Order: sequence, then structure tokens, then C-alpha cells
Amino acid sequence: MSRVYDALRRAEQAGVNLSATPAAGPVPAAPPLNGLLDLIQEVPYTPNPEAHMIDASRPEAAPAEEFRALRTRLNHMQSLQPIHSVIVTSTSPAEGKSFSAVNLALAQANISGNLTLLADFDFRRPIIHNMFQIERSPGITDYLLGKAPLHQVIRKISGTSLYVMPAGEAVLNPLELLNLREVKAMLIQLPSLFNWVILDSPPLLFAADANLLATLCHGTLLVVRIGATTIDSVTRAMQSLCQNNVLGIIVNGARRGELYSKYTYYHSYYYSYGNRSGDKPGGEPGEMQEQKRDQPPAAG
Repeated sequence: MSRVYDALRRAEQAGVNLSATPAAGPVPAAPPLNGLLDLIQEVPYTPNPEAHMIDASRPEAAPAEEFRALRTRLNHMQSLQPIHSVIVTSTSPAEGKSFSAVNLALAQANISGNLTLLADFDFRRPIIHNMFQIERSPGITDYLLGKAPLHQVIRKISGTSLYVMPAGEAVLNPLELLNLREVKAMLIQLPSLFNWVILDSPPLLFAADANLLATLCHGTLLVVRIGATTIDSVTRAMQSLCQNNVLGIIVNGARRGELYSKYTYYHSYYYSYGNRSGDKPGGEPGEMQEQKRDQPPAAG
């Protein structure tokens, strides 16, 4: 983590403002959204077994808990300022940006009534449709090219508050497509329907797409991977974001033993104790759990 902090300090010294909000530009005409949710097709939730998506039925799993913690921090920030659209990006490929975007969206959608839209704006190497095992098209590019109305490029995941917008058909000029006025209009209007709009995008240092999208969203989350992301990459990525609102950094790829020794012991105790025959929530069990919380893990 110290490497990341050092990179952030170097970026600040180079003149990068990490808290500024993008300057407001002219607002293009937006598509009408009245009744849109009623027209969206519902699809079953069939996650790809190889996608490493969090499982709401296993709340004791450390990855699920970490994404709930991230969700809590973002929801607190939203209570202080109007943040509803977030772009998730990374410095380079294979650092976990799509994994982070998908699981953050799932964590948000697990809150009842917290309508969340996950949009795959990585037109170069889209993967979200594979993770949910849904069709790639019609998707965002089909809408922007006028080949499909907006409601046809969104799918509602059955049993959740999650909506998914796949990338759509492959295009030769993704950056030119992102410069269309319809993109800005869409990203302005979608937060009126969804509490969170989460965008997956290409890596910052490999395409200009993420930099452009960052100017159209309320905030940016940067994903770094332990043992892969370099200090220089983080510094260059932060500098490339210029005046855009960087909400924070997601550190991916940590080994369980490095971060979760005491926490995992408490977490395992909490859930195993609560699942014993005859145990009831609250009362003395809760007190015992708090007493165990600060004890060191057992040897062995």
C-alpha cells in the first residue's frame, strides 16, 4: 500500500487535483426515460462459474465482505455529495477492473430497492456479458448506432435490483463512438432511474476511452493489483485523469493470509457460532462474539 500512497503523493505534486469535479458543459438532448424500466427484459441470474462473482448466499466469504465495505464507503460519500455514476478503470489490463465493477454492482444491488446499472463501456475487450452469460448484443454500441432502442440494450437480472447493459456489437472506432453527444445525454439521464450507474472501461494507459468517460461521470475508482501495478503506472494514470474526481483506489490481488488473519478468525467464529443448533441471534451470543473479536487467532 505504501507504493500506492507514494504514487498518489507524486501525482499531487505534479499538479493533479484529486477532488475536483469535472467542469459542466452544455447538456445535449436526453432520451425520454418515462416507463423505461417497465419495458426492460428480465433474464435469469446465471453467473459464469469462472467469473469469481460474490455469492449473496455466502456472506461470510472475505471477498463479499470487502465489497460490502466498499459499498458502505461509497454510499456514505453519496450521502455527502451527489455521486451516482462511477467509472471503474485500471492502469493496465489484467488488474481486476471488470471483476471489481461487477462485484461492486452486485453488492449495491443486494440492498433492496437500490437500483443499480452495470454498463460495459469497454468496447475493445468487453467481458461483462460473458460473466453473466447473456448475449453481447443488443448493447450500448447498438443503441449509439441507432440499431436498438434504449430499453432493448438493458437486461434486468432476476431476483435482484441489478440491471446490466452489455457492450453490444464490435465497432472499429470505439473512441469516436464515445464522443457522440448521445453518450453524454445517456449518462446524464440514467442516474434519474438508477441510484448507481457503474461503468467498466478500458485501462487508462492503453486507450483514451476511460479518460473521456471519466469526464462524464461523477467519480472514478482506480483498480491496482498487488505485485503487478507499478508506481510509475499509478502516477501516470493519476496524471492522465487530470481534474476528474478520483473517489479512491481498489487494491486487488491480496493474499488472504496477508490481510485477514485476525479478521478471518473473528468472521469464521461469528458465522459458525450463529449457525450452531439452538443458537439465537442477539443477546448473549452477540456479547460473546464481541469478546472474541479482539483475541488473537488460535495457533496451528
